Amino acid sequence: MGDRLVLLGTKGGPAIRPGGPSPTSTLLEIAGRPIVIDCGLGVTRGLVNAGLSLKKLDLILITHLHSDHVLELGPLLHTAWTSGLNRTVTVYGPAGIEDYWAGFLQSMRYDIDLRIDDEGRPELRHRIDLKIYSEGTVYQDTDLMISALRVNHPPVAECFALKIEANGRTVVVSADTAFFPPLADFARGADILVHEAMLPEGVDRLVSRTGNGTRLKEHLLKSHTMVADAARIARDAGARHLVLHHLIPADDPQFGEADWKDALQGKWDGRLTIGRDGLVIPLD
Repeated sequence: MGDRLVLLGTKGGPAIRPGGPSPTSTLLEIAGRPIVIDCGLGVTRGLVNAGLSLKKLDLILITHLHSDHVLELGPLLHTAWTSGLNRTVTVYGPAGIEDYWAGFLQSMRYDIDLRIDDEGRPELRHRIDLKIYSEGTVYQDTDLMISALRVNHPPVAECFALKIEANGRTVVVSADTAFFPPLADFARGADILVHEAMLPEGVDRLVSRTGNGTRLKEHLLKSHTMVADAARIARDAGARHLVLHHLIPADDPQFGEADWKDALQGKWDGRLTIGRDGLVIPLD
């Protein structure tokens, strides 16, 4: 199997609805390394459906601690452990990830201890190497480099775009962010830019469906990127392929792929992919 990007969950926000997509998670397989980026609800099933053995989990990157990006991190690692994980999984997360992990282990202490005693399993915490990262180089070896850029996602201060470079290819993931011009420099010449996107005409309908209208709308407008501005970042970066991800709205039957493409008429003429769950993008 060649290098590939798999969009496991493509909706923005934590809510799920019948027949709709799952919150954010992505698999990047490059240079022989499976890299999971964010662990929203559904990531475990998404990885299995993508054909990745959970025993082969390697690197996990969490962009920030909103629930639609981290809620299923613990369950993913626990399920991999019960599936026979026999290697160390390295998890990179922003400050605060250690509290999440400690809390998850405590919440599952009964089950974990029972399986260790009854089934002879190793201690789960010994299988996980948790590392806190910030802006700059996250990971580097002879074949792979991962770097981070702090983006603008108020009120979350510790939120990072990620750049993965390997096999002569560069993939950049915006994470959640308002329109942030420095991201174009960070993503300069990227083969693929995976950028969050919001459809202006869908915001009011989303707010009315979800509730907490005024406050939610304020958050969306100050913390996320309109689709035309995502295209502007891609254009300024000279990216070869723009992949729209973390879509807002993603599960409204009134809006489909054609609406996203219409919103980019005259604003982006490069390769374009509108994200959907399970979509595989070869990196050849």
